[in-house]
Amino acid sequence: MQQAEPPEYAAVEPARTETPAEQADRNWVDLLQEFRVLQTGVQVLGGFLLTLPFAPRFQSLDQIQRVGYLMLVVLAAINIALLLLPIALHRRMFGWQRKPQLVAAGHVIARVAIAGVALLVAGIAAFVFDVVLGHLAGLIVIVVMLIFMSLLLVAVPRMAGGKRPRRRDGLWTPPQ
Repeated sequence: MQQAEPPEYAAVEPARTETPAEQADRNWVDLLQEFRVLQTGVQVLGGFLLTLPFAPRFQSLDQIQRVGYLMLVVLAAINIALLLLPIALHRRMFGWQRKPQLVAAGHVIARVAIAGVALLVAGIAAFVFDVVLGHLAGLIVIVVMLIFMSLLLVAVPRMAGGKRPRRRDGLWTPPQ
């Protein structure tokens, strides 16, 4: 009996043969895994932000830094709420046989959440530089981080993804 080649040497995977319901289930599971990663990261960042007012140095922040800090707390809270939205939608639509609509909504939510997390990470980095080195350093870091995040999270996936697969029977299929 001949052994199968390891995945790294195997030929490109042929198109899946799955029903629309199976594809929707698989896509939903993929989205949930992405949401778990995002939600954990946002909750950790938000938790650290919530500890800052209890640090002795917090009282020495100027008005701009305090406003920046509060904006980051609100942004973290918005991101957490956004990442809870797919769960709320799933609870609402449970048993309605609308998984494709749920997946479509989850896709949009995931894209918005990725942008929100990028803003949060850039904002936190800028806040730290602002507190440690001053307002100019914070401003430079926010600009650099936003450019970097845009390249990393928008440009790289577009270049790596190639052409968008063609749509057939409501399913995304690989190009022929």
